[in-house]
Amino acid sequence: PVLRLLEAQLQDQRRAHEEEMETLRNQVDLMQEELEKQQQAFLQTLQLSPEVQVELGLQQEITRLTNENLDLKELLEKLEKNEKKLKKQLKIYMKKVQDFEASQTMVPVERRPHERNMQVAVQRKEKDFQGMLEYYKEDEPLLIRNLIT
Repeated sequence: PVLRLLEAQLQDQRRAHEEEMETLRNQVDLMQEELEKQQQAFLQTLQLSPEVQVELGLQQEITRLTNENLDLKELLEKLEKNEKKLKKQLKIYMKKVQDFEASQTMVPVERRPHERNMQVAVQRKEKDFQGMLEYYKEDEPLLIRNLIT
């Protein structure tokens, strides 16, 4: 019984190995065909006049850039969709914070001793500001977010 089990496992492994080898052979064959096509296209391109070679090169570059632009547009759409989702979540959380703050104002002051301590920590020195605000361009989104909140 143990010998038959080991023999069956060995046959399964052999079969899996042969299938994997066949898959790899097929991949190699496909790669060789693709290489031959590229070599033929390259030889044909060399036989063309320089003007036609330049035009063909430009067409290939235009195709490549078009595909790249399509990929970037797809990425942009995905990011815009994510941005909308995050904005909706932000609105929900802002609403929850407002509701929480409103519920805190309803609680009697004697039951909120920790809040008085927080107010002390938040107090700031009054400063006299003159002129315009100076900031780095990369800090602009953070500045805007802080102004809004």
